[in-house]
Amino acid sequence: MSLRNERVRKELMRDISDIIRKEIRGLEGVVSIVDVEVSHDNSFAKVIYSILGSDEQIEKDKAIIEKNTGKVRYEVGKRIRLRVTPEIKFVYSDGLEKGSKVLDLIDKISRGEIK
Repeated sequence: MSLRNERVRKELMRDISDIIRKEIRGLEGVVSIVDVEVSHDNSFAKVIYSILGSDEQIEKDKAIIEKNTGKVRYEVGKRIRLRVTPEIKFVYSDGLEKGSKVLDLIDKISRGEIK
């Protein structure tokens, strides 16, 4: 990955996270941008995100994020100076959720609740 791609990747992570937090209404869980993979020409960005919340919150938030992909891309276009605003695809990852469950189990074991 070139230095320019890495800079664009980091800027996209920061901006998309900010846009989701400030511009997207109705989210119930905690949405985190885990990573952004950018194509070599910066025309495509795969945004990997995770949501902490109940199963119902996660499904609802995934639908809201999918529905607002165009709005996120529009806002990114206003913030980032690129010749072409990247096409954005959101990909859900349950990595944070699994990590949180593992930490909960470790806490319960350390407190002696699970043997």
